[in-house]
Amino acid sequence: MTHSIAVIPGDGIGPEVVGATRTVLDAVADVHGLDLKYDEFDWSCRRYAETGSMMPDDALDALAAYDAILLGAVGWPGVPDHVSLWGLLIPIRRHFRQYVNQRPMAVFEGVESPLRGARPGEVDLVVVRENVEGEYSEIGGRLNRGFPDEMAVQEAVFTRVGVSRIADHAFELARQRSGYLTSATKSNGIVHTMPFWDEIVAERAAEHPDVRWDAELIDALAAKVVLEPERFDVIVASNLFGDILSDLTAAVAGSIGIAPSANLDPTREHPSMFEPVHGSAPDIAGKGIANPVGTLWSAVLMLDHLGHAEAAGRLMDAVRSALRSPASRTPDLGGSGTTASATDAVIEHLCS
Repeated sequence: MTHSIAVIPGDGIGPEVVGATRTVLDAVADVHGLDLKYDEFDWSCRRYAETGSMMPDDALDALAAYDAILLGAVGWPGVPDHVSLWGLLIPIRRHFRQYVNQRPMAVFEGVESPLRGARPGEVDLVVVRENVEGEYSEIGGRLNRGFPDEMAVQEAVFTRVGVSRIADHAFELARQRSGYLTSATKSNGIVHTMPFWDEIVAERAAEHPDVRWDAELIDALAAKVVLEPERFDVIVASNLFGDILSDLTAAVAGSIGIAPSANLDPTREHPSMFEPVHGSAPDIAGKGIANPVGTLWSAVLMLDHLGHAEAAGRLMDAVRSALRSPASRTPDLGGSGTTASATDAVIEHLCS
């Protein structure tokens, strides 16, 4: 089966981890008889510096023809983050209706969590983040620039359709896992949008009676993720809350370098996009020590989304096996490995 993949390496360590992942995907394809075709695009902060835009005007039209998008990282010093993100990442998510941002996380054998009680096999959860509305809206603006009474207004947007569909996706995922869901809220302080979120989640919960669920205020939830991470399975959250929680869960697991994400259009009308959670890490770019695991795990999610569960499972098993050895773990995970040695170890386990 042939799949066309649009590859956007991006900035910083993005080309390094994407290159490693393509090498591993080629090995997976050989083992499982897949035909993966790649087209690479140089859309990045470098392109912005040269042309004034992160990607060309017809970029979204070009991407529409692909089965999936693999993204490395976006961002570089000298280009404001809101320029790089709103010039590439966020338009892709919104144009292709990728309303689910799914971010799994687990404590792996060989990777030491900063939490004494977080053990492999016990901490295994997924943050399901609403990905196209919520707090990250384009509605708002600045007034009285440069004057003492200067002000900024940012409007959060929560729609019944948006909250319902992300809640339904999270409940279905929880049903496939342990049957337990937690909804992140802040309805004691945010008087309109969060009670609306709570009401709709409760309505959708009634349609999923076989899933046990509860709601937690985001501040208390952040504390509980640290104090008892093994308690949680699926956490559904708004755009902002999910963004923050998924970084926290990555830290619990030992490093943001292992954190993957899938930007999904569950209707499959449009291509979905797969990317590591970590940024472009300019401080280590070019040093050969970037952790490829976040991108490799994102590739696992991509293979599964494309209908190759067996290949995805085999790649995930290879990643888990490689992480047991310090020689194949990069320095952010306390190992002595490089990007290349970590990649080689995954391929060795994959083909053994």
